[in-house]
Amino acid sequence: MKHHLMHPATIAQVMVNFANRFGIDAQTCLLDSGIALEDLSRPNTWLSRSQEIQLLENLLTNLPDKPALGFELGLQYNLATFGIWGFAIRTCPTLADAIKQALRYLPLSTAYCRFSTFQTSDTLTITADPSAIEPHLQQFLLERDLGTALNLLGEMGLHGIPVKRLEFKNLPESHRSRIADLTGIQPGNGCSVNAIVLDRRMAELTLPTYDAHMLRMFEDQCARQLRMRQEDGVVGQVRQLLLGSLGMVCSLEDMALALALSPRSLRRRLNDEGHSFREILETERKQLAAHLLSSHSMTQDEMALHLGYGDTASFTRAFRRWYACSPGDYRRKQMNSLVIT
Repeated sequence: MKHHLMHPATIAQVMVNFANRFGIDAQTCLLDSGIALEDLSRPNTWLSRSQEIQLLENLLTNLPDKPALGFELGLQYNLATFGIWGFAIRTCPTLADAIKQALRYLPLSTAYCRFSTFQTSDTLTITADPSAIEPHLQQFLLERDLGTALNLLGEMGLHGIPVKRLEFKNLPESHRSRIADLTGIQPGNGCSVNAIVLDRRMAELTLPTYDAHMLRMFEDQCARQLRMRQEDGVVGQVRQLLLGSLGMVCSLEDMALALALSPRSLRRRLNDEGHSFREILETERKQLAAHLLSSHSMTQDEMALHLGYGDTASFTRAFRRWYACSPGDYRRKQMNSLVIT
């Protein structure tokens, strides 16, 4: 059975916080989504597309008359929201390179639109196509995706947001006015595409956060995470349960019980797919450890327990084997690489 691509629960947390600004409580926002409030604070909680759609529909139901609500929601997302994907973008050489990287691993973001780029001698244009989205959510998600893109560009820009134009094919006038108020940019309407148009010269300037070593590491993690979230078969099911309800403290026996298999059958089926339970668990621990050190304030003692190690020393030894440095050194280097000087 094919697993739909999953997104981290931080995406839901942003929506819940946003809804709260308008007086909508978390339980109302999460209604019928199958997401518990406590799930939002767990770094290994993942959401399906149907759960995200339910959250969006709850937001729209409770705020039906807010112009450009999707665009305003998009402005709440920042690079740190997306973990490894966001860090990989930020460590690219130029804004143009960052855009290519973002599109390469776009499924790791919140985007529902199809994005593409084209350029002239003076401009670099990012286009968004919402046609594959459910009709009743197309306008909302188009605006949200463009709002998110605009905010991420602002984080990476050398001299403010290098935006020449913001274009829409069909934008209600009340939304147009609200977007202008939010961004200081008067959106074009009746355009041939939905797009953000950048100054190509500015997009090709070197970013102050460029770090070739960190970029290679984040690219590898993006590739692994994308494969993991899209994976078929028993391997995919094991990865999803490790990142979800069972967690990294799970044993082979626990996993077999959750999958209604005997431990022997689970070993055999994993072997048939070219993997072992121990290898999958090790890979996920390695990736989650890097993610937690990059984007969470969890202590190393807490992290060791969360990842299923009996003590911090065992976790530290494993981390040194993975990354050839201590968890503390890794966290300091990663944080320092994201400081704009």
